[in-house]
Amino acid sequence: MEAAGLKYDFRSDTVTRPSAAMRAAMAAAEVGDDVFGDDPTVKRLEARVAEVIGKEAGLFVPSGTQSNLIALMTHCERGDEYIVGQQAHCYRWEAGGAAVLGSIQPQPLDNAPDGTLALADIEAAIKPDDPHFARSRLLALENTIGGTILPTDYVHAATALAKQHGLSCHLDGARLFNAAVGLGVPAKQLAQPFDTVSVCLSKGLGAPVGSVLVGSQAAIARARRWRKMLGGGMRQAGILAAAGLYALEHNVERLADDHVNARTLAQGLAKLPGLTVTEPDTNIVFVNVERSIAPAFAAQLAQHGIGVVSSYGATRQRWVCHLDVDTNAIDYALSIASQCLLR
Repeated sequence: MEAAGLKYDFRSDTVTRPSAAMRAAMAAAEVGDDVFGDDPTVKRLEARVAEVIGKEAGLFVPSGTQSNLIALMTHCERGDEYIVGQQAHCYRWEAGGAAVLGSIQPQPLDNAPDGTLALADIEAAIKPDDPHFARSRLLALENTIGGTILPTDYVHAATALAKQHGLSCHLDGARLFNAAVGLGVPAKQLAQPFDTVSVCLSKGLGAPVGSVLVGSQAAIARARRWRKMLGGGMRQAGILAAAGLYALEHNVERLADDHVNARTLAQGLAKLPGLTVTEPDTNIVFVNVERSIAPAFAAQLAQHGIGVVSSYGATRQRWVCHLDVDTNAIDYALSIASQCLLR
C-alpha cells in the first residue's frame, strides 16, 4: 500500500490504515457523548478490552502516550517517583510528560538486551521512607519492548518484588497482543500481575487511533478525571471505538502473520554483506549497517519506495511488519536490498 510516497512502509505498525470493512463498522457505529458517559460503542469497547485483559474496567483514550501518562498520574502524586527502563516508551519517547505534567520523578534504570531491568537494580532504586527522597510508588514495565517479549518468569518476579515494597505496577502493553500471540497465551495471563495496563489499538491491530487503559474500577475512575484534565475527553467517539472493536474481533490472531514476515525479512537481510540482524521475537527487526555502506543503502531503499526508520547516520535501522506489508512487500524489500549490497 502506498503511503507518504512510499511503495512499502516499514517505518512502524502505526502507519496501518483501516480496511474497507473497518471503515464500514465505523460508519455504522451507534454514538453518543462519551464525556457524558452515554456513547454505547465506547462503553462496549472499554468493557471488551477490560474483559480480554482480565481487569474490572477500561478507559478509551486518544493515544498510547496519553494512556501511559494517565496511568502514571493515577498511581503517583506530585513528588512521587516511578521506576522505569531507560528504553521504555513512557520514559524515553513521551516528551517527559510524567515530569512536566504530572510532577512525577522518573527513576530510569538500564535495560538488559532482553528488555528486563535487573531485580537488584529495581530493589536498590526503591527509596526508604525519608523526606529527603521522592516517594517510590510505581514500577513501569513494557511488553513488548523493542519488539522483544519480556520473559514471563521475570515479569512475575519483578512485579512481586515491587509489591513486596508497596509499589503498584503498570504495564505499557502497546503491543501486548503481539506478545500474547508470540507466546501462544491469553493476553490476560501476561497482564495479570499488573494493576493497570495500556493497550494500543492503532499499531498492529490496525485501528486508525486510540488506546485503552484498564485496571480496577477505582483506578479507572481516577483515570477518567485525569483524562478530562489532559484534554482527552472525546464526544461522539463511538466512530473510533467501533474500529477498535473490529480490530479486536478480526486482527489479533493475524498478528502471527506479521511475526512470520518479520522472521523471513530478518533471515533474508542477515544473508547480505554489511548487515547484522537481530532475530525478532515478534514484528520488529533491527538491522545494524556497516558505516561505510550505510548512506548508500539508506538512499537505495528510499529511492525504491521502501520506508524504514534509521538513526546514527543510517547505521541502525528498524523495520516493522504489519497488516499493510504482505509477503510481496518482503520479497520486494529483499530484492532491492540484494541489488544494492550484492553488486
